[in-house]
Amino acid sequence: MAGVAGPATGSGAAGGDGDDSLYPIAVLIDELRNEDVQLRLNSIKKLSTIALALGVERTRTELLPFLTDTIYDEDEVLLALAEQLGNFTGLVGGPDFAHCLLPPLESLATVEETVVRDKAVESLRQISQEHTPVALEAHFVPLVKRLASGDWFTSRTSACGLFSVCYPRASIAVKGEIRQYFRSLCSDDTPMVRRAAASKLGEFAKVLELDSVKSEIVPLFTNLASDEQDSVRLLAVEACVSIAQLLSQDDIEALVMPTLRQAAEDKSWRVRYMVADKFSELQKAVGPKITLNDLIPAFQNLLKDCEAEVRAAAAHKVKELCENLPMEGRETMIMNQILPYIKELVSDTNQHVKSALASVIMGLSTILGKENTIEHLLPLFLAQLKDECPEVRLNIISNLDCVNEVIGIRQLSQSLLPAIVELAEDAKWRVRLAIIEYMPLLAGQLGVEFFDEKLNSLCMAWLVDHVYAIREAATNNLMKLVQKFGTEWAQNTIVPKVLVMANDPNYLHRMTTLFCINALSEACGQEITTKQMLPIVLKMAGDQVANVRFNVAKSLQKIGPILDTDALQEEVKPVLQKLGQDEDMDVKYFAQEAISVLALA
Repeated sequence: MAGVAGPATGSGAAGGDGDDSLYPIAVLIDELRNEDVQLRLNSIKKLSTIALALGVERTRTELLPFLTDTIYDEDEVLLALAEQLGNFTGLVGGPDFAHCLLPPLESLATVEETVVRDKAVESLRQISQEHTPVALEAHFVPLVKRLASGDWFTSRTSACGLFSVCYPRASIAVKGEIRQYFRSLCSDDTPMVRRAAASKLGEFAKVLELDSVKSEIVPLFTNLASDEQDSVRLLAVEACVSIAQLLSQDDIEALVMPTLRQAAEDKSWRVRYMVADKFSELQKAVGPKITLNDLIPAFQNLLKDCEAEVRAAAAHKVKELCENLPMEGRETMIMNQILPYIKELVSDTNQHVKSALASVIMGLSTILGKENTIEHLLPLFLAQLKDECPEVRLNIISNLDCVNEVIGIRQLSQSLLPAIVELAEDAKWRVRLAIIEYMPLLAGQLGVEFFDEKLNSLCMAWLVDHVYAIREAATNNLMKLVQKFGTEWAQNTIVPKVLVMANDPNYLHRMTTLFCINALSEACGQEITTKQMLPIVLKMAGDQVANVRFNVAKSLQKIGPILDTDALQEEVKPVLQKLGQDEDMDVKYFAQEAISVLALA
C-alpha cells in the first residue's frame, strides 16, 4: 500500500483491485515517510480530511493503528498529531468508539518533549468527557493507571493531569484506587513527577469528597509544602488556594495555616515569591478573620523581604490587599499596619520594587479618603515623581486621575504639578519624551482651563527642543490635544503660536512649523487649514534652505486632500510647479511626487 503513487483517478489506479478508497491512506503513508518535515506536518494537519475520506471504520482499523505505530518523529509533527486527535471522536464513530483514540495519545503522553506531552494530556482530558462511565472504567482509568506506574518519569508526570477528569464519574472502589495512585505520585522519587502532582493537587482536591480532602489531600499538601525541592514547595502554595476554598474556617486554621505560615517564611525566595504573588487569592480563600491574624503579619514580612523579587511581588498586591480588607476598621488597619511598610518601599534600592509600588499606590487614595491622601500619600507620590527611575515616574503620572477624583484639581496642582514641570524640563531627553507622551492623558484629567494656564507653554517649548525625537513627539502631542479640546481651542491657542515659528531664524524650527501643520490640518479641518495654515506653507516655498523647500512640497501633498479644488488649482499648483523646476534634486523629486499624488499634472 505504501508504494501507491500518482492520483487515483481510475478504478484501477490504487492497487489494481479496483479499490480507489485505499488512495488517501496510501498518500498519507507516503507523506508521513517523506524526509521533508514540512510535508509530514502538512499531512498530519489534513488528518481529519483523510479520516472523512476513509470513513469511521477504516479510520479505526487502519489509520489509528498506523499512527500509533509511527510515533517517532520531530516534535512539531507530534504536537500537531496530539492536537488533531483531541477533536477526532466524531471521525471514529462518536462517543461509543472514543476509546479507540487512547492508544496513540497514550504513546504521545510518554514522549520526552514537554509541549507534546501537555498537548496529549489536554486531548485526553477532552476525550475523557466523551466516554460513558462504563467505558471510562473499562478503557480510560486503566490508561491512567498504566501512565501512573510507567517506568519513565514522562508518563508519570502526564498521569497527574488526568486524575481529576476521571475521578468524579468512577465507582467508589475505583475512586479509592485513583486516590492511591495519586498519593504514590506525590511521593515519587523524581522531583519532576512530584512537581506535576503538586501542580494538579488543587484541581484534584476540587473533585474529591470533603472527607477525602481532609484525610488525604491535606497530608499530601503538607508533605509537598515541605519537600526538599523548592520548585515543588512553591507549587504547593498554589494548591493551598484551592484547598482553603473547600474547607471551613476552623479546618483552615488547623489544617492549612501552619503550612502556609511556614511557606511565607520559607528559606527559598521562590516560595516566598509565590506566596506574595498569590496573596489576593489566599486572602479571599482564608477569609477576613485569618487574614487579620495571620496574613497581615506575613504580608508585612514579605514587604521587607531580603529579596527584591519578593518585595516587588508583594508591592504589586498592596492595593488588592487593602481593597479586600473588611470595611469595618479598614482605614485604621491600613494606616497602622500597611502604610509604614509602604513608606519604606518608596525609597527602596531596587527600581523594580519602586516601580511595582508606583503602579498601585495611587489606588490607595480612593480607599483612604481625602485627608489621609493629602497628609500621608501625597508626600510619597511626590517622592516617586522625583525618582531617578523613569518607570516609577510614569506609573505615578499615568494613575493621577484616581487621586484627582479624591483630592480635587487645585490641591493636585499645588503639590504634584511643579514636579511634573520639572520633569518636562529634565536634562535627559528620554525623561522629557516620556512626559510628552503622557501630556494628552494629563490634559484630559486636568481640563482645558487648567492646561492653558499651567502646561500650554511647556508644550510649545518642546517644539523647539534641540532633540529631534522631542520635536517630533511634541508635534504628535499637539494633534492629540486638538482632538481632546476641539478646533476652536486650536484656532485661538495653538495655531497662532505654531505659525509664528515660520519666521524663526533656525531652519529646524521652520521645518517644525511644517510638521505641526501636517499633524494639525486633519484635526483642524478645511477652513482653518485654508485660511490660516496654507498661506504660511506657500510663503515658505521661497525659503533659502532646500530641506525646508522639499518639506513644503511634502506638506502640500499631505494637506492637499483637505483643501477644496479652487485652492489646489489656483494656489497650490503654481507653487508645486515652481518647486518642480528647483535646482535641488530632492525638492524637484518631492514636488513632482506631490503633483502626481494630488492629480495636478
